[in-house]
Amino acid sequence: MLLIGLTGSIATGKSTVSSLLAAPPYGLTVIDADKLARQVVEPGTEGYRKIVAYFGPTTPDLLQETTPETSPHGPPLHRAALGRRVFGDDPDRRRDRAVLNSIVHPAVRAAMYRALATSYLSGCWAVVLDVPLLFESKLDVLCGSVLVVAVRDPEVQMARLRARDPHLTAEDAANRVLSQGDVRDKARRADARNASKGRQTNGIVLWNDGDKAALEEQVAAALAQIRADSPPWWHSLLLVCPPLGLAVAAYTYWQNGQINKRWFAQEERNRANL
Repeated sequence: MLLIGLTGSIATGKSTVSSLLAAPPYGLTVIDADKLARQVVEPGTEGYRKIVAYFGPTTPDLLQETTPETSPHGPPLHRAALGRRVFGDDPDRRRDRAVLNSIVHPAVRAAMYRALATSYLSGCWAVVLDVPLLFESKLDVLCGSVLVVAVRDPEVQMARLRARDPHLTAEDAANRVLSQGDVRDKARRADARNASKGRQTNGIVLWNDGDKAALEEQVAAALAQIRADSPPWWHSLLLVCPPLGLAVAAYTYWQNGQINKRWFAQEERNRANL
């Protein structure tokens, strides 16, 4: 089973690509980390209790106003209030974001691995891991291909975000963009995967500064490339021969780890030369 990592940054069009991949003619299973992140902090979950315990005493508007009848396990989290606590680049927000991530990420990973196992047993030829922080969380090492949805012009990203979420101030919008890193760096990492592996489907950048039609054309071309490099017979063989599947997965993991080591070493050399 091929794992296709899908990443980008806020308001670059990643969700649009995810929807395209899930719909005909592709019909791929999409494991959405954002959706899982919401599920693992719903009232009554362990993640919810930890977030309320840490953030509740200093965030008066952390919880929405509800009644026991409408929310028997407790009032839902007020995501906008939590976002104001963790999005930004000052030391306090970075610390709080690290705490939130330490609560949410392990639970999301566990849910993700369960979904992957189910997809494998169901005979899926490919599954999409839709993860905004794919590289940062090091989940890219699991993926045979990575798609990065990016924009060349930062102003396009900011304009889309504020059009989508008009309640955000300019500062709030900028903080949310900064919290997910520069999407052009993610595009460079996708290109680095190709340079290291010598195949053009290991890292594909979908530039989304234009309209949806242009994006759809890029998605179609990318999937055609991936299908050509990963034919159905190969995935059928891996399904009926689990030891071979495990060996291929282990090799992919090792190879991607080596790519990341070279990437970080090169980044250190670049910083040293500044």
